[in-house]
Amino acid sequence: MMERRSGELEPLVGQAERIGVIGSPSSTGELSLDILGAAVSRKLVGELALFRYLQDGSVHYALGQLTEIELRNIWHEDPTMRSLIRERGRVDAISERQDTHLGKMAISAVFQARGQGGYEPGILGTVPPTGTPVHLVTDAMLQAILGRYREQLFYLGRVYGSTPKLPLWFKHFGRGPEGAGEAYHLGIFGKTGSGKSVLAKMILVAYARHPEMSLLVLDPQGEFSRDLRKGGGEGAEEGFRLPLRRLLEALGRQIVVLSVRNLVLDTWELFKEILYESDFFQMLSVRKGENRESACDILAERLRRGRVRLGDLHERPVFDRAWRLLHEEQVQKVFYRSKESRDRFDEMLRGADPDEFYELHWRPVAELFNEGRDGAKRIDRALGWLLRRGDGGRPVLVIDLSGERAEGMLWSDRIQAIVIRRLLDWLSIVAERHYHEGESLNTLVVIDEAHRLAPRGSLGDDDAADAVRRVLIDAARTTRKYGLGWLFISQTLSSLHAEIVQQLRILFFGFGLGQGAEREALRQHIGTGPALDLYQLFRDPHSAFDMESRQYSFMTVGPVSPLSFSGTPLFMNVFNKVEDFIGANGLEG
Repeated sequence: MMERRSGELEPLVGQAERIGVIGSPSSTGELSLDILGAAVSRKLVGELALFRYLQDGSVHYALGQLTEIELRNIWHEDPTMRSLIRERGRVDAISERQDTHLGKMAISAVFQARGQGGYEPGILGTVPPTGTPVHLVTDAMLQAILGRYREQLFYLGRVYGSTPKLPLWFKHFGRGPEGAGEAYHLGIFGKTGSGKSVLAKMILVAYARHPEMSLLVLDPQGEFSRDLRKGGGEGAEEGFRLPLRRLLEALGRQIVVLSVRNLVLDTWELFKEILYESDFFQMLSVRKGENRESACDILAERLRRGRVRLGDLHERPVFDRAWRLLHEEQVQKVFYRSKESRDRFDEMLRGADPDEFYELHWRPVAELFNEGRDGAKRIDRALGWLLRRGDGGRPVLVIDLSGERAEGMLWSDRIQAIVIRRLLDWLSIVAERHYHEGESLNTLVVIDEAHRLAPRGSLGDDDAADAVRRVLIDAARTTRKYGLGWLFISQTLSSLHAEIVQQLRILFFGFGLGQGAEREALRQHIGTGPALDLYQLFRDPHSAFDMESRQYSFMTVGPVSPLSFSGTPLFMNVFNKVEDFIGANGLEG
């Protein structure tokens, strides 16, 4: 992409198609456009437009998207004419000929010309005179304005319903020319099939261009893992086959996918919690509650004090040792005070088959802590490897928590929540330590199905899930300054906890949030008006006749584009062909 000098923009504007002029009434918040007759028959809503004006003696260029087109014919609004039209259908002298088309334009960015030095951001501090020409923006015009930043730009798609590529930038969380100086929290929202997962993978590639940045994906459903696992698919979701692994490796990233099968749990606290959730004590008549909690505590503590290693819990001699401990009266007195309860427990214990208990109830728990499995990594060591600093690009770590590969191990939604909490706690602790040492963690954590991990509503008596939610809420509030950012992917906006949504700096809204509670949650972010109306024009991608014609439309809010520093929402259609995405971002190599 050739960089254009600032002086080259003026002839490009002169050559661009003119669609209208600034009309009345207009304000710095929203401009009215009188649409020219030659442009009234073409699609204008969503188009990116530009006009030139003078402010403080300097040339400025303002860009924005057309959010609404209104047709007015004052003669058709006259009651007498309406009666005539009701009879005839139209009046040739006024119908169509007296129509006027009025456009609404929301300014998202203003650039001030600086001679041969390029352009710098400005503000719309005045309203240009009526009659000021408004032109459609082209790729060449955007290149001329943003030429000095071309190495930082990244493209996920095109301007909504138009042909120019929408320039975006995804800066790393450290310092430097391409750094943001602090972490950003991002959110992607949309119904199933809206394209949010593909968009998230494209954003992952965007951040992977920064070798100083670590990337971690917590994958409760296993979707990212299937794309990134060696020998896996090429991201065949919704017809868009993004070769995610190949793209990340081409950017110099080492990729490791850890499933439940090779993720080793690493603390006695985890062992106690998972033993509590298992049916080990249930089969011995100890119900969930204070007694079972005490039983797990005393058993884990006695094993730990006996110098048993977590990694050896799966071995039969360790189980036999634990089985003998449970026969001791002093141990039983910890969780059963009455002799009657102890006698009942002791009777169940003596009548149980140790071989059966070991295979069915102890070993599935202990295997989660077994370091001898092929390719196994302890949680602390895996995350330590992820955050290491070296000369090459930092790695990409995907943790598959779906349980698809949990053969022979105990796994459930509650245990998944316990493991996720351990991962989040470790990240927060390390991020804070780096911060106090004067370093930025410079890491992005992607969380799929975030509405299930941090829901807005009640969780009942699910303590494990509530703990995960609390950790995520605290992380969203505090870790930004540590250089630890989060990308939350959710099917809904209203069901994700409000505290997290409020901390999101960059948001992408896909199809499916325009009704009921979702519309109200969306309105709280962008308000009412043309932007919300334009969002509701998004069509369901699956309503297309074939995959080739599907459009994955998104509205984005926040500092994700050099064209959106005023905070105005931008609208785009994400690339629906992998070759367009690769070619636009120079990823062929």
